[in-house]
Amino acid sequence: MIVLALVASGSDVLTESHDHAHERFLTAADTILARIPASSESNGGGAQRLTYTYESWLFHYLSQDGLTFLCCADHESGRRLPFALLSEVQKEFLATFDAPLLDSPAPSDFNPFDSKLTQLLKRFNDAPDSDPVKAAQAELAGVKDIMTKNIEQILNRGETLEFLMNRTDNAAQHSMAFRRRAVGVRRNMWWKNVKIMLLAAMLALVS
Repeated sequence: MIVLALVASGSDVLTESHDHAHERFLTAADTILARIPASSESNGGGAQRLTYTYESWLFHYLSQDGLTFLCCADHESGRRLPFALLSEVQKEFLATFDAPLLDSPAPSDFNPFDSKLTQLLKRFNDAPDSDPVKAAQAELAGVKDIMTKNIEQILNRGETLEFLMNRTDNAAQHSMAFRRRAVGVRRNMWWKNVKIMLLAAMLALVS
């Protein structure tokens, strides 16, 4: 099953669709995007294809001309199906958006493509044996330059993906805790002001 797909320019995600049960993989995707070379010159100007492994999951990406098409899938999906999806996403994306827009992209310009990504994910997950999917897979039959690496290889020394994911979760929790403390402080200040006003009113009545 393919649970996430996105299109990025450099490390900036332009459009994405994911299964919310696997939202934590967005952190892994960001880590991979930050390590992808800015150009495809090292691959002779052609598309660069690479697979990173993490536990029982595979992160596949296709990078060309400054754009990266990435997806996350389980091992049972193999490699041809996810890369066929990425090729189809690339084809649909480039057919939808003009070159001038891609030269200076703003993420909001690509929001309409989110629903297209969702449709493609559903098509490739629900009907892997359909003719359009088979045709996309056939186009990759001769591709043999897809390398596989462990995602730990691109992390900084002493850093683990679990640490990055936990740090993201902790940041969200700290933010929530801060908001709760702020609400508590505002509530206490309100009661203090009410007490001062009541005391002033009582003093005024006595005098």
